[in-house]
Amino acid sequence: MAHRDNTKVITIGNVKIGGGNPIAIQSMTNTKTEDVEATVEQILALEKMGCEIIRVAVPTMEAAKAIAEIKKRIHIPLVADIHFDYKLAIAAIENGADKIRINPGNIGDNEKLKAVVDKAKEKNIPIRVGVNSGSLEKKYLEKYGKVTAEGIVESALEKVRMIETLGYDNIVVSIKSSDVPMCAKAHELIAKEMNYPIHVGITEAGTLHSGNIKSAMGIGIILYQGIGDTIRVSLTGSPLEEVKSAVKILRFLGLRQGGITVVSCPTCGRTEIDLIGLARQVDDLVLNYDLDIKLAVMGCAVNGPGEAKEADLGIAGGKGEGLIIKKGEIIRKVPEDKLLDELKKELDAML
Repeated sequence: MAHRDNTKVITIGNVKIGGGNPIAIQSMTNTKTEDVEATVEQILALEKMGCEIIRVAVPTMEAAKAIAEIKKRIHIPLVADIHFDYKLAIAAIENGADKIRINPGNIGDNEKLKAVVDKAKEKNIPIRVGVNSGSLEKKYLEKYGKVTAEGIVESALEKVRMIETLGYDNIVVSIKSSDVPMCAKAHELIAKEMNYPIHVGITEAGTLHSGNIKSAMGIGIILYQGIGDTIRVSLTGSPLEEVKSAVKILRFLGLRQGGITVVSCPTCGRTEIDLIGLARQVDDLVLNYDLDIKLAVMGCAVNGPGEAKEADLGIAGGKGEGLIIKKGEIIRKVPEDKLLDELKKELDAML
């Protein structure tokens, strides 16, 4: 049985994770949290894209207090990300955060950590314990000689025990590395040692192109082993791209149903239409449709018609024109510059 089926169920606002609940998609705003208007605007856009839990940075007391107003205007759970200052964690909880993310090792001494845990206990909100390979403590570096999966896991379990010792077990764990094999191994190890829900991601994955590849590899390996209850694709770019990628990772692994799956052929010398541009436009278009279908975008007469017939809806390109194919039947031929409009008409009709 998958590890995620046996993890403790944790409630974050109106979202339950762990215990076999659906894997939730997270992202993090890149606005200044103190700027309520900009932050709300971005969160609402992320909601529309499919984000189910949102995290905001809380580096100042003003940011902590802004949470109260932000919460009034969004519809998904909000996680407050705090480092170093335990007072900010307490303020974030008091202002309505649905979960806090801390590293108990840098939040202060045991009395300060206890004050944070007591406040979380009072409001019954989860604490996400986060450990990244880049900030691994010196004692674990010395023990293993370098950053290792074993060191990351030991550090995370130490932080978990710190909170458990204070009488609280409403915990989510996150162990991240930018090294894919190390990250995968760390998740394998920690899954054997505890049953708390695990938030999965490849930290500092990189730019849109390389970051997506690295994240798909790392998150995919971990999820395929049955480990992981929430995910974030961390990209140097728009949070909207993070959510778009996360949705696709879950769909391609068969862990998320619904939504349009787009398949498109690679280009070759036989292609007679702007297949690359058309496929990109189709990829963006389908985000606005809540349909559980397969859509094919094909570029030539060799494989195009046959592949498109395997889809619920498809385009097969020709020289300056293309076929609209539905459920295996050619329904009409249209000029290339009308293909996207005609496809949209068919999608609208399916709704």
